[in-house]
Amino acid sequence: MSQNGPSSPVTIRAATEADVRLLGGFGARLTALHHEFDPRRFIAPTPGTPAAYASFLGGQIGRPETVLLVAASEDSLAGYLWGGVEGTDYMSLRGPAGVVYDLFVDPARRRKGIGRLLMRTGLSLLEEMGAERVVLSTAHRNETAQALFTSLGFRPTMVEMTRESGKWAT
Repeated sequence: MSQNGPSSPVTIRAATEADVRLLGGFGARLTALHHEFDPRRFIAPTPGTPAAYASFLGGQIGRPETVLLVAASEDSLAGYLWGGVEGTDYMSLRGPAGVVYDLFVDPARRRKGIGRLLMRTGLSLLEEMGAERVVLSTAHRNETAQALFTSLGFRPTMVEMTRESGKWAT
């Protein structure tokens, strides 16, 4: 699937081992973004985060229940989507579903439809894998992502709340 815009065309394809190092950098940037949103809730990136994230995402390649896509443009990557199909989850009180775990677009490439293209492709693949519904979580302060997800038909269903130890209500 391709998109033509003011910059070079973007193709959505399955991630390969050759993409893993760049995916690790994207994962570290995603970690940093969330940490900026709420440093008490989200972990801080460390110098080892890119390699750790790369190793983790590399382990997802080829898993039958996983979708790991990249938005590729010429010799660079513009973003990625990681999702999967899960069975019943009593902790989340939901039946089998597709789950979008990560969506990241390089900040220099945002607002060009790349995230939407990654999501549409990912949703299609998750449905082909049998997902009758797809769920995701997004940072409370990430209003741009929430607007994208809403435009794709997602609706709010849960609110995560966080409380730090020692902050007892009075």
